[in-house]
Amino acid sequence: MAEKIGVLLADDHAVLRSGLRALLNLEPDLEVVGEASNGREAVELAQSVRPDVIVMDISMPEMDGLAAAKAIHEMEIPRHIVMLTVHAEEAYLFQTLQVGASGYVLKSSADRELMDAIRAAHRGEVFLYPSAIKKVLGEYLRGAQGEGGKREYETLTSREKEVLKLTAEGFTNQEIAEKLVISPKTVDTYRQRIMEKLNLHHRSELVRYALKTGLLTAAE
Repeated sequence: MAEKIGVLLADDHAVLRSGLRALLNLEPDLEVVGEASNGREAVELAQSVRPDVIVMDISMPEMDGLAAAKAIHEMEIPRHIVMLTVHAEEAYLFQTLQVGASGYVLKSSADRELMDAIRAAHRGEVFLYPSAIKKVLGEYLRGAQGEGGKREYETLTSREKEVLKLTAEGFTNQEIAEKLVISPKTVDTYRQRIMEKLNLHHRSELVRYALKTGLLTAAE
């Protein structure tokens, strides 16, 4: 049996944490390994408990989820973070990407989407529900397109551009391989070359790069 994905829950509402813990522990491949009631505790537990994925509420006392996620990212703690929030505003979606989180789930949809977001994050993928991508693109693209990014993009081959675009749209290696009629291993090779050329290190950074340079558009 495969090892379970260890999850750290960080939310200041004890009742909600209890419900999420019960929900996640029912899944055969997920296990809650720690709980935090604020962002500061989450940062400390990220270092001591060593969870695979951290589910982080944005609005918490002492240190909010965005600040905690940023601190964890800057300390280079190898943990994936999924932001959990009641907010659907563009600003929160944008900030979620900026702090290096791998997913964004609304609390109202947690019973349907949180497990998928955790698994996607654990695979090194980014989870954003479709409408969230459209919401964030308009504002992001208006202010974040840079000439440097465009020059870097032009160093990619046509096939590398295809792989980058499909990766940013959320397709898995297998799905990209099927679309381009190549092997998943070849997809991974292309992605590694893309990361080297663009000086990126994580899959989530590929998504942010695609947003920044306008590779994705709201019409797609």
